[in-house]
Amino acid sequence: MINRSRLTPDALRALLAERILVLDGAMGTMIQQYKLQEDDYRGTEFADWSTDLKGNNDLLVLTQPQLILDIHRKYLAAGADILETNSFNATPIAMADYDMSHLSARINRESAALARQACDEYSTPDKPRFVAGVLGPTNRTASISPDVNDPGYRNVDFDTLVSAYSESTHALIEGGADIIMLETIFDTLNAKAAAFAVLKVFDELGYSLPVMISGTITDASGRTLSGQTTEAFYHSLAHVQPVSFGLNCALGPDLLRPYVETLSGISECYVSVHPNAGLPNEFGEYDLGAVEMAKEIADWAEQGFLNIVGGCCGTTPEHIKAISDVVAGLPARQPKQKTHQFHLSGLEAFGLEW
Repeated sequence: MINRSRLTPDALRALLAERILVLDGAMGTMIQQYKLQEDDYRGTEFADWSTDLKGNNDLLVLTQPQLILDIHRKYLAAGADILETNSFNATPIAMADYDMSHLSARINRESAALARQACDEYSTPDKPRFVAGVLGPTNRTASISPDVNDPGYRNVDFDTLVSAYSESTHALIEGGADIIMLETIFDTLNAKAAAFAVLKVFDELGYSLPVMISGTITDASGRTLSGQTTEAFYHSLAHVQPVSFGLNCALGPDLLRPYVETLSGISECYVSVHPNAGLPNEFGEYDLGAVEMAKEIADWAEQGFLNIVGGCCGTTPEHIKAISDVVAGLPARQPKQKTHQFHLSGLEAFGLEW
């Protein structure tokens, strides 16, 4: 059994070489099923808080920890190997919307501790379960102005992002995270700040955990919000030497497929994918069922695209169970052999043979 007291990048790589690992599904979709009201979000501790708290899903690790723990258990029972912490918006920057920046570290720490508890309950020697401490993209972008009348304006800078991500990373590790996951990246500059912060924390601690990087293709243009193609995005962050590089959110598996294929063809590390359950309908709901989604995923696995797969918006334990069943026994993708090609990337990628 892998020693999860400190999962090393090499130990995770060894497991990924053997089989396809299953990531969990959406947290927000599951929370919506409980139909929580303002008082549920507030709990006792925050009953008199000055701002509305409904919708602050990350806060639920403090006010409704049993609910979050139950959701984690449902995904583990469905076959998930990796649980994502409920910390997607828990950076000090994003929590400022609720005047809760000072609670960021506590929320990250508790989110990791709850996922750790659930994983420890379900882990066996043959099927260890892992906690991926999630660093979300924040609600600000360092590359794009939020003011159309002032293209040079930015509402966040690199150093502020590094500080916020450093605090969150420390807290996630303290709570028991095995992996640090940079997820739903739409702005590569934000991601670079997050990666810089994570590597800085590793230097401070004197050891490294595996790092997963996952970006999002925002629409049919095939680019991130900050304009990069899949290949350019990959080469912009390959220097971090993540255990896996992947795509998630925004699109369903049908529309995401060509970009998964592209990434699989160029990535010198393992590939992760967790798409939405299709595109949202006019009511903001997701209609792609578990069986239909699993069929798409099975094709990806059979084509040799995958090492880690799960679900994003709209997915449930039923989706994860179906995905887990279809990839079981299928061979894991082997990373592309390292080359001596020199790569640059702006919005497009450029490679030069030596």
